[in-house]
Amino acid sequence: MHEVIICEKPSSAEKIAKALSPSAKKKVYNKKVKYWELERDSKEITVVSGVGHLYSLVPRRYKYGVSFDLHWVPAHEASKSSAYTKNYLNAIKKFGKNADSYIHACDYDVEGTLIGYNALRYACGLNSLNKASRMKFSTLTKKDIIDAYENRIDIDMHQVDNGIARHILDYYFGMNISIALSNSVRKTKHRFLKLSVGRVQTPTLSILVDREKEIREFVPEPYWNLKAILDFEDIEIKHVDGNIFDAQRAEEIFDKCNGKDAVVSEIAFSKSKTRPPVPFNLSGLQAEAYSVFGFSPKRTQIAAQNLYSAGYTSYPRTSSQKLPGSLGFDNIFRQLSANHEFKKHIDKLPAKLRPHNGNKEDAAHPPIHPTGILPNKLSKDEQKIYDLIVYRFIAVFFESAEFETMKTTLDIEGEKFKFSRRRVTHKGWMEHYPFKKIDDERFPDVKEGDVMSVKELIKEEKETKPPARYNQASLIKELEKKNLGTKATRADIIDKLYDRKYISGTKIEVNELGENLIDTLNTYCNDLTSEELTRDLENKLEGINNNETTKEGVISEGEKDVREILLDIDKNQKGIGNKLYEAYQASNIVGTCINCGGKLIKRYSNRTKSSFVGCSNYPDCKTIYSIPKGTHFLKKTCEECGLPIISFGKPRQRACLDPNCGKERPKTDEPQHVGECPECGKQLIKRSGRYGDFIGCSGFPKCRFTCSVDELESKLKK
Repeated sequence: MHEVIICEKPSSAEKIAKALSPSAKKKVYNKKVKYWELERDSKEITVVSGVGHLYSLVPRRYKYGVSFDLHWVPAHEASKSSAYTKNYLNAIKKFGKNADSYIHACDYDVEGTLIGYNALRYACGLNSLNKASRMKFSTLTKKDIIDAYENRIDIDMHQVDNGIARHILDYYFGMNISIALSNSVRKTKHRFLKLSVGRVQTPTLSILVDREKEIREFVPEPYWNLKAILDFEDIEIKHVDGNIFDAQRAEEIFDKCNGKDAVVSEIAFSKSKTRPPVPFNLSGLQAEAYSVFGFSPKRTQIAAQNLYSAGYTSYPRTSSQKLPGSLGFDNIFRQLSANHEFKKHIDKLPAKLRPHNGNKEDAAHPPIHPTGILPNKLSKDEQKIYDLIVYRFIAVFFESAEFETMKTTLDIEGEKFKFSRRRVTHKGWMEHYPFKKIDDERFPDVKEGDVMSVKELIKEEKETKPPARYNQASLIKELEKKNLGTKATRADIIDKLYDRKYISGTKIEVNELGENLIDTLNTYCNDLTSEELTRDLENKLEGINNNETTKEGVISEGEKDVREILLDIDKNQKGIGNKLYEAYQASNIVGTCINCGGKLIKRYSNRTKSSFVGCSNYPDCKTIYSIPKGTHFLKKTCEECGLPIISFGKPRQRACLDPNCGKERPKTDEPQHVGECPECGKQLIKRSGRYGDFIGCSGFPKCRFTCSVDELESKLKK
């Protein structure tokens, strides 16, 4: 009997092989792909793996156009960037041919289920599905692997259908509409512009654009805060009204209270508790890692996946916040106690282990938790994420932290001021979670009736602030709240927006191309930016898992929506093409040409496969600058010539855009003063540039007024 086990990644294959047989032998196929051979239960078993998706969807006929007729092909045939998958696929074909039985042992989620199903269906043949069973596990520990092997289940065809429908819809919304938009530019402006939209990506960008506009359109409103500094311990007290938006009222309070003493009118004590945190699901881990370490969601996800693959933690792509008792808490803590630092906290755990669970559940996997196996060697990122997971797991079993609060009210000439202090009476879980700061304040020795001398009364004028920009962690929370995307895809969606240069910065800003893309789509085909459409499709995709909807029905509905969007694009092709190309040009302006006054624009050459900077007045002005790969344009300009400063290389270097800046330049005639600059009043000078004469301001680079010699008279009249 020959049995083939198909895994998602090489690291998983090794873990599974060694768990099933300590004498499993490592072999190498074609000098590149590792696989494992072992014997168990009188069967010869071969454990092979893929490297993620081995098959991709491509159009059956129209390779470079819009298509709804898709089929699966090997990933290495669909894209040169997936060439590394070919040997893994060939290994599965070789060892999977005519096996007696097959085991699908990829990650237990929609993507993992689809990866294994496609490997069986297309690499091993349709008949392999009749001989296949499924291993379901949440950790790669020996115990869980053996349990999953001995208690195999059927392949969940609802998960398979969900995965197929997702990939097809992502192609329809992503590839088809991106091609249609790019074609609008090509046919209108005769320029190739690669645009990217998507079923979840575009509504996500729309959320960011809405916030960008809120910030831009926000009108600040002045308000005043009144506070006093007491002579006693320099205690700061604040007026009970908080933000006062009436200037006259603020002035009246200040005049009335200035120079007067404060009398303690009331002291109130209260007690409160802070409950332990809940176990980590993926979005919770990503949010905490961003808050504590500043890690991007993608960076956290990669580290968590590596920890899972190594067997140190459980499967990270989970929504659950409920730890089941079947995990064996005692055994996990016993193993973790081999680490001295962990043991100090574990020794203080309550006798009865009851976790403080959250509300969210996930039928596929429990919350993220340590397996108990202690790591040998981790990267810096992995170590930080591992410690975060372990200490959170420990903390959820402890009791609440307890606090006492002192609220003090003071009277100054009939006006109420207050201050409060909070001290810890019982640290509880906070003592065992080093990533949580404990505010423990001392209560001042004051009592009701005390007269307190005021050292200084302060009236501060402030302005209301616009809504805060999203960061990656808060954006993931927003997507989760709006039910856009999945726990496994949200970080990738945000990464894609950065890669497409639609957004930038830690506090996310949308650039001109990103904003204009959303504005154009809202004008001509706003269904694509609709959260409701995306959320409705997401709910229907999830419904496939519960047999509430069908793959065919969801795909058919998605195709109908996409065809309507494509029809809108076709009807408004000229308007869309013009707007998107103008936005693309504007988003790539990096400075002003010092030779003719035109705009310097970052461009890409298909011939040389590299980026460069050229003048918008080409071919009249042929100014051009080569730029290294990975160049960033800074907001600073060169003090000598006024061109942008660029950042490039590893380690990062800074330099003027012009590599010849500072070197001797060809001499030109003496400058001729021809009038006053209409923008700043300084002298206008006739200059001889590399590509002919032009008029420029002597205040350059602070003033960037330029014009041609022929335009001078009309410019001065204006």
